[in-house]
Amino acid sequence: MWRFSGRRGLCAVQRLSCGAHHKVWRGKSDQACERALQYKVGEKIHGFTVKQVTPVPELFLTAVKLNHDNTGARYLHLAREDKNNLFSVQFRTTPMDSTGVPHVLEHTVLCGSQKYPCRDPFFKMLNRSLSTFMNAFTASDYTMYPFSTQNPKDFQNLLSVYLDATFFPCLRELDFWQEGWRLEHENPSDPQSPLIFKGVVFNEMKGAFTDNERIFSQHLQNKLLPDHTYSVVSGGDPLCIPELTWEQLKEFHATHYHPSNARFFTYGNFPLEQHLKQIHDEALSKFQKMEPSTAVPAQQHWDKPMTNGWSVLSACLKYHVILQREFHITCGPDSLATDASKQTTVSVSFLLPDITDTFEAFTLNLLSSLLISGPNSPFYKALIESGLGTDFSPDVGYNGYTREAYFNVGLQGITEKDVKTVREIIDRTIEEVIEKGFEDDRIEALLHKIEIQMKHQSTSFGLALTSYIASCWNHDGDPVELLQMGNQLTKFRQCLKENPKFLQEKVGQYFKNNQHKMTLSMKPDDKYYEKQTQMETEKLAQKVNSLSQADKQQIYQKGLELRTQQSKPQDASCLPALKVSDIEPVMPFTNFDIALAAPSWLIRLGCGILDYREQAQQIELKTGGMTVSPHVLPDDSQLDTYEQGVLFSSLCLERNLPDMMHLWSEIFNNPCFEEEEHFKVLVKMTAQELSNGIPDSGHLYASLRASKTLTPSGDLKETFSGMDQVRLMKRIAEMTDIKPILRKLPRIKKYLLNCDNMRCSVNATPQQMPQAEKEVENFLRNVGRSKKERKPVRPHIVEKPTHSGPRGSALVSGSQIIRKLITDPTFKPCQMKTHFVLPFPVNYVGECVRTVPYADPDHASLKILARLMTAKFLHTEIREKGGAYGGGAKLSHSGIFTLYSYRDPNSIETLQSFGKAVDWAKSGKFTQQDIDEAKLSVFSAVDSPVAPSEKGMDHFLYGLSDEMKQAHREQLFAVSHDQLTSVSHKYLGIGKSTHSLAILGPENPKIAKDPSWIVR
Repeated sequence: MWRFSGRRGLCAVQRLSCGAHHKVWRGKSDQACERALQYKVGEKIHGFTVKQVTPVPELFLTAVKLNHDNTGARYLHLAREDKNNLFSVQFRTTPMDSTGVPHVLEHTVLCGSQKYPCRDPFFKMLNRSLSTFMNAFTASDYTMYPFSTQNPKDFQNLLSVYLDATFFPCLRELDFWQEGWRLEHENPSDPQSPLIFKGVVFNEMKGAFTDNERIFSQHLQNKLLPDHTYSVVSGGDPLCIPELTWEQLKEFHATHYHPSNARFFTYGNFPLEQHLKQIHDEALSKFQKMEPSTAVPAQQHWDKPMTNGWSVLSACLKYHVILQREFHITCGPDSLATDASKQTTVSVSFLLPDITDTFEAFTLNLLSSLLISGPNSPFYKALIESGLGTDFSPDVGYNGYTREAYFNVGLQGITEKDVKTVREIIDRTIEEVIEKGFEDDRIEALLHKIEIQMKHQSTSFGLALTSYIASCWNHDGDPVELLQMGNQLTKFRQCLKENPKFLQEKVGQYFKNNQHKMTLSMKPDDKYYEKQTQMETEKLAQKVNSLSQADKQQIYQKGLELRTQQSKPQDASCLPALKVSDIEPVMPFTNFDIALAAPSWLIRLGCGILDYREQAQQIELKTGGMTVSPHVLPDDSQLDTYEQGVLFSSLCLERNLPDMMHLWSEIFNNPCFEEEEHFKVLVKMTAQELSNGIPDSGHLYASLRASKTLTPSGDLKETFSGMDQVRLMKRIAEMTDIKPILRKLPRIKKYLLNCDNMRCSVNATPQQMPQAEKEVENFLRNVGRSKKERKPVRPHIVEKPTHSGPRGSALVSGSQIIRKLITDPTFKPCQMKTHFVLPFPVNYVGECVRTVPYADPDHASLKILARLMTAKFLHTEIREKGGAYGGGAKLSHSGIFTLYSYRDPNSIETLQSFGKAVDWAKSGKFTQQDIDEAKLSVFSAVDSPVAPSEKGMDHFLYGLSDEMKQAHREQLFAVSHDQLTSVSHKYLGIGKSTHSLAILGPENPKIAKDPSWIVR
């Protein structure tokens, strides 16, 4: 997977360890950390030497740094009492062209290795493991291979596969053809059909660059850092990928995938010694040290403008002259833009110091947040509230993924004539910040945010840590120093105390007086995709015209060989695997109390005596965030019954609980709806964000649309989260008079923000719970009730008590959660086929089938079947043969069975593959081993770690008790071959259950001529 440099910010360490669980956790944490503290510097362990042992108390872990004696491979182990253990190995990969060689290599090494020569062991291990995460990432200058699991045996199995894949891959030519690129006949069986470009990475990158934000960010990095590897596209430019050869791929592996160029990382509570022994024995002992030539040199800083092909401008502010470079690029038009004349993007970027200077990087990261985050930040006020654009430019803020960091700020959704105005606003804002500085409360709010982030535990903490340290460590920075955030905070506070203008001076140094400054603007070209297609056509013609008749015959034969290999059943017996008996038969039960509680713009418009700026400030000072989102919660036993509601959630440190609940009281009782201009800003930002999100989430939008007519809840979900919502926000953003929308808000508030239909969930330690209950009770007393007398329950509302509480739970005062479910007896599911025509070169395809709800015994069989169809049929047909980046099947909690594809060069052909998948499932051409593997894959999701803050939420939201989940678990264990073929015939066959289809993608002549399709 290509991971282009995004903004790192502080999000990399969000949700670390939950403050509500500190004391409980500390009592259990000794074993892993204390064991690590026993290691001595200089100690030899299985070919490694311990170099450093450091406790990091703020993150409740102990860091152990080691080096491998023979190869110089670096190793970091973070011991922490977390059962979700993680491994990763990363290599510094520094391409010097845009053929995408590190990205294609990342795909190809996972297609078979010396010890595991079967085709595609990576995807096969997804079904032979209880992994909680498996993936691979290609960044601008490194490639990483991480996995995590809670099972020790599984860890050893996955480690063996990952080590062999990365250090001893087969790198077969046919795998390169499949994953990278190839010339192949449109119909591989017909040598008279035209030759075209195919390949998974080729299509993935075509899809990636349908995203205008990604186009902008890629050009920004290429042009700001032009001297070395950052001047190229590490993932591959689709027009350059066909220049990559198999020989170049193998050479890149030989020079980059060596232990001397590797960094190993492990995390969790499994013993370090076992990891070191396995890594040494299976991989590192087979190598000798080399000197890798992969270092990225420092970018030469600009000291004067170059005019040869570069445009130069001067901005004079208070007699201070800034010389900067300016570039202009084009992109495809946004068919969902709120104003067709306002699709230009512009930003100003500044090169910053080396990221290995951890304190300077920490300071600039904080400074970036102060400059751009929230409505109180200088650039939000100056740019967002100027009305010139719709949102910040892409990749806004501090970016610490390259050797030297950079800061970027600008606007998107502006007119072309406003480019100069935006540039002038940026320069003026920098001057104002240097003069006025930042309010103390804003700095404290940001430091409070960091404190919250260090104390809020996530289920993927190891993955967050390996991602957080990857770039700094990649350039020989100290990863342990980077993790010692307490030291950095202390030093930061000391700098502020000694010099109140500390931050203002940094702004002057890195922004005002920085000669390495660049302006990038991007405007749409109506013929952009046409030009891209023309260039691809010319590249194809160039390739084809250079072929001899013998070359063409070889291509035809190779195509047949590849198709034969893809269609041939694979013997995966060489791969390690867990057994179904390795799965825990009984799930852990959650203890909680139940007490009756009478019950996104809301938190961003102001409340009580606070305007929206003051409210934002209080939220940052007193909470770890407050969110509001619509929820459509399906019933567990009836497809056409659901609960509709709005979920309000927040978290805080114990000392701030009264303040947080006071904020909620003010939001519920005294929201502010008078800020018309600010409301316009929020609407435009939301519309822009929704439009920008389609290229990355097109398969989700297709699936939501396809489920719209199958259940009443599916219709609502499309309204709240699908293409209907995208188009609705576009229409509202286009309104010249937004007052009619604002006038609706008080009516919504009156209906929604009262305690008549409210229930509350509180997550805290036993010591904190009495105080938490008191604060919540105060909140509930202060929230108003509906002034109208309660009407009798309407016929379509069903009051349903939740199932009995879990074992050991106490029902307070005999209380029980009552869910008010909506049922529509008149609803009739129907088929609908929708094609959203978008200017993309790839498709996103979704087909949905109405099946059965969670409590139905067939639900478990359908869940196993979805995984079975993905692994044993759809992966081969959609990805390997079809060239899509992804595809598969899944079953939702609400009973919708979905078949989908992602960044797919095909559409109608993919729908035909879906039909073949159903026929395959009905035929029962799968073994008991296949079924067992599907169960392992399903249970890896069922048993995935649950964050402390999420425990009990299935019961709170969905009414699912632990007993119900255990019953479902037993149904999953019991799924048999006969049951799988039975549900295939019963629900998936034509005419059995209602199907609906949706496609997002380019114009399609076949669909346009078919009257059964709705074309939007």
